[in-house]
Amino acid sequence: MLNNKKIVVVLPAYNAEKTLEMTYSEIPFDIVDEVILVDDCSRDRTVDVAKNIGIRHIITHDNNKGYGGNQKSCYDKALELNADIVIMLHPDYQYTPKLIPAMSSLIAQGLYTVVLGSRILGRGAKKGGMPVYKYYFNRLLTLIQNILMGQKLSEYHTGYRAFSREVLLAINYQANSDDFVFDNQMLAQICFAGFEIAEVTCPTKYFPEASSINFRRSLIYGIGVMTTAWGYAFQKLGLVNMKIFRKP
Repeated sequence: MLNNKKIVVVLPAYNAEKTLEMTYSEIPFDIVDEVILVDDCSRDRTVDVAKNIGIRHIITHDNNKGYGGNQKSCYDKALELNADIVIMLHPDYQYTPKLIPAMSSLIAQGLYTVVLGSRILGRGAKKGGMPVYKYYFNRLLTLIQNILMGQKLSEYHTGYRAFSREVLLAINYQANSDDFVFDNQMLAQICFAGFEIAEVTCPTKYFPEASSINFRRSLIYGIGVMTTAWGYAFQKLGLVNMKIFRKP
């Protein structure tokens, strides 16, 4: 715990056999109370590795539900375990678990309810080897989103996030896509609900075993991001009534 807040780390996993143990070994268990791994029908030994390293809470999907569908199971289980702070960490070792104390502290001290690990605030993205087209794609989408949504975030596309229980209970994350745009929809919901978001500089690593979507999926993701941002703007103007912005 941290400041009497129960901290739960959720690991949305898919074919993470080669990187799961490295990720798990860096989790700061002096403050983290529980770890949940949700395996989205992996084709490798992810579940066996999870059991061998001692993860207590393992959920296995019988069929692949997608990145967003995986996170829905993660957050449902974390809330069931009465988490006060939930850290979503990819088990592919792209983001370092060593930032968990810093991210958790901002929530535990009551300063913010959401904290993002940003690859863009510093030089983490380029130093870590983010493909050039993804870097500029990220910057362009973020610029447009900030304009349409009235925010000042450095990026909306990081996979490293910390949430308070209050936030997860207040937004309708179950209404979101089961695909990669889930993350973006979730941030739109958080902004729409009026929660403040903090960002911390986050180093990142790009290597063969780290998960990454290809160029075609990136384009599909970009279309989903624009649809979400314009939907947010129209929702604010009262021109639409999108399901994702309704209360759970």
